[in-house]
Amino acid sequence: MRSWGRGLAGGRERGSATVWGVVVATVLVAVFGGVLLLGQAVVARHRAAAAADLAALAAAVSWSHGPEAACATATRVAVAQGARIVGCVVTGEVVEVTARAPTGPFGPPVRSRAGPPLAGDRR
Repeated sequence: MRSWGRGLAGGRERGSATVWGVVVATVLVAVFGGVLLLGQAVVARHRAAAAADLAALAAAVSWSHGPEAACATATRVAVAQGARIVGCVVTGEVVEVTARAPTGPFGPPVRSRAGPPLAGDRR
């Protein structure tokens, strides 16, 4: 009579389902972690873009008070959005702002420009 614990292979594969289960669980955790990191990077990028857009618009409104006042306005708006300004350039009526909104390990810089429309730019 044969023992139920051995099977046809003579017991050599005993416990292999546990190993496969651990391997599959590890792969699933790694994929899930990667998806979470990708999502966090996308959120950081969107937050930085929103802060840069709003800061550039605010600075463009106050460009007539000088570059320092325009950049100070941009900084106040960016801080209110949870971001920080890493670059602010005022060229005439056009303001270019670079902002970072760090979320987790990510803090991508995003640049935004605001000013009056160009004379030939009709859409």
